[in-house]
Amino acid sequence: MQTGEAISRRELKQLMKRSDRPGLLRLAAWAVVLGGTGSLIWAAGRDPWLLVPAMFLHGVVMVHLFALQHECSHYSAFRSRWLCRLLARVCGFLLIIPPLFFRYEHCDHHTFTNQPGRDPELIELPASLWHYLAYLSALPYWRGQIAGLLRRATGRLTPVEKRFIPRVEQGAIVRESRLMIAGYLAVAAAMAGFQWTGPVFYWFLPLLLGEPVMRFVRMTEHVGRPQVADIATNTRCNLVSAPWRFLAWNMNYHAEHHFAPSVPFHALPALHARLRAHLYVETKGYLGAHREILGQVCAARRADRQGSVL
Repeated sequence: MQTGEAISRRELKQLMKRSDRPGLLRLAAWAVVLGGTGSLIWAAGRDPWLLVPAMFLHGVVMVHLFALQHECSHYSAFRSRWLCRLLARVCGFLLIIPPLFFRYEHCDHHTFTNQPGRDPELIELPASLWHYLAYLSALPYWRGQIAGLLRRATGRLTPVEKRFIPRVEQGAIVRESRLMIAGYLAVAAAMAGFQWTGPVFYWFLPLLLGEPVMRFVRMTEHVGRPQVADIATNTRCNLVSAPWRFLAWNMNYHAEHHFAPSVPFHALPALHARLRAHLYVETKGYLGAHREILGQVCAARRADRQGSVL
């Protein structure tokens, strides 16, 4: 049976119905969790043995703002489009992910999922264990994010970016980058002028500490899957525990999301129930996906070594 035959159009249309209520409830609960991890930072004071773990926990929650930004970019987190746009901008500023740029880039990702040379968000299978660890460190990610933001602020777009950004929107992309940089400079000026250290301990450092966890999660979506135009095989659905599903706004059901991007986060479990038999499901969650990825990395290295000997 083909994936598209596993669910009727009528059922799919029902699942695509959007509502503000589930998103607002999830956002309120997420804010409570973020406030809780923030209070741990406050309680830790300046004791590094307590402060660093507290900032890490806070950062893990914070980097999952990406899941909310992602949903808002699809206009599926809430029924109100203005709310989606507002929260996408807030999340994008906090995470240094320009929302308009991301929306166009992500559109091409859905069009050309996991296809080399066409998917602008493609994460290649690491060439070695070292490359695997380097990616998880998030250092290459931050270098690319910051360099890209600065470059676009000068009006320079790469050929790849010009491919997925409409010509009429390229000026808006440049302005977006400049406005974001102006915002960061304003925060820096306020910190210097008022000796305000809050952003360091509640934003900047937690973001740096937590981003490797987001890199760990993002790798499980497509890395190591066949690089073909088939959602049933090129994307994983990761079955994870309730806390992870909560933080990720159900984006662990990633194959289901790619099958029907307009289905809001709260309906993805129901879509999963209908499609599970027709998608690639990793029953051991994120760790199971990474075991598969590492197995492929090691197998490729062994093949390379054998080839060089021959």
